[in-house]
Amino acid sequence: YTILSKVHSDRNVYPSAGVLFVHVLEREYFKGEFPPYPKPGEISNDPITFNTNLMGYPDRPGWLRYIQRTPYSDGVLYGSPTVENVGKPTIIEITAYNRRTFETARHNLIINIMSAEDFPLPYQAEFFIRNMNVEEMLASEVLGDFLGAVKNVWQPERLNAINITSALDRGGRVPLPINDMKEGVYVMVGADVPFSSCLREVENPQNQLRCSQEMEPVITCDKKFRTQFHIDWCKISLVDNTKQVSTFQEVIRGEGILPDGGEYKPPSDTLKSRDYYSDFLITLAVPSAIALVLFLILAYIMCCRREGVEKRNMQTPDIQLVHHSAIQKSTKELRDMSKNREIAWPLSTLPVFHPVTGEIVPALHTDTYDNTSMPLMQTQQNLPHQTRIPQQQSGGQY
Repeated sequence: YTILSKVHSDRNVYPSAGVLFVHVLEREYFKGEFPPYPKPGEISNDPITFNTNLMGYPDRPGWLRYIQRTPYSDGVLYGSPTVENVGKPTIIEITAYNRRTFETARHNLIINIMSAEDFPLPYQAEFFIRNMNVEEMLASEVLGDFLGAVKNVWQPERLNAINITSALDRGGRVPLPINDMKEGVYVMVGADVPFSSCLREVENPQNQLRCSQEMEPVITCDKKFRTQFHIDWCKISLVDNTKQVSTFQEVIRGEGILPDGGEYKPPSDTLKSRDYYSDFLITLAVPSAIALVLFLILAYIMCCRREGVEKRNMQTPDIQLVHHSAIQKSTKELRDMSKNREIAWPLSTLPVFHPVTGEIVPALHTDTYDNTSMPLMQTQQNLPHQTRIPQQQSGGQY
């Protein structure tokens, strides 16, 4: 079903084209490449991360993926080799980083892709498993259980795991940080026999309607997966390569020589000069003339059309002019008088009463008090123009 191998220095592996390839980078193996733990008697648990790339290039081949969740878990290389790379050795450089000592160890993995006689399998089905992550599905025992369940439902003679893809690589969203929430994984398998009736139930109109309403379709063989794998039957994809018509058209390559288009004829040197005077008039002179006319009209309205004081007086009755003149004179006299009078004391300087005896308490200031340094709050005093309030006499008499 799949090819599994453990990491070794300069290890040669021989995967088949179109068959899932899994290579585990075990941390335990690389611990021997680094110095021992500083405290004797304690088990070394250094954080180790891996970097994988094609020799001479910064990244891996397009068909090869790599995943490592934490520095304390093993790394996994996985993917489905392509037919184009058959017979060409692919050298993958594996660099291990010890995050405690910052030391590195490098090994080479030589992948020799072999051709498969039964590839490609004509009938391919892709399942979406909701309760699995990609590294969990890559484990040999979990993948073997899934292929066994598919074989019981499909009953093929040959069954291969073609590819495994994380839902995040298909545009899925990162799940919530809850223990039961998984990102999901797509698993593609191929067989040599047509799809079983159970798998064809997804194409029923009733199940298609339920999927469009975001409801679970009714699949008779779902119970064979439900014990360990939660299949989203609305996302299953069935591909029958025997019915697909090839749309490939052979490209006819030419000789690489452009057709003869004649002799090159450059433009003539005797070009007529262009007159920009009309453009100047349109872009500058015309807007300026319109602005000048508008300015003259506005100046005539504002300056030459004013009524003036004489016209206003001629249209006003004499009695109104007399009243207006008398009001102006009176207002001017009051303003002149207010400029010459002394500053009046504020209300806070008026006389106040003693809270116990009822006697008037004199003001704090004297007649020679400087008005310019008057405090904001002062006691009151008796002024000549103010009315005195009679005090209460003994025996209730006023």
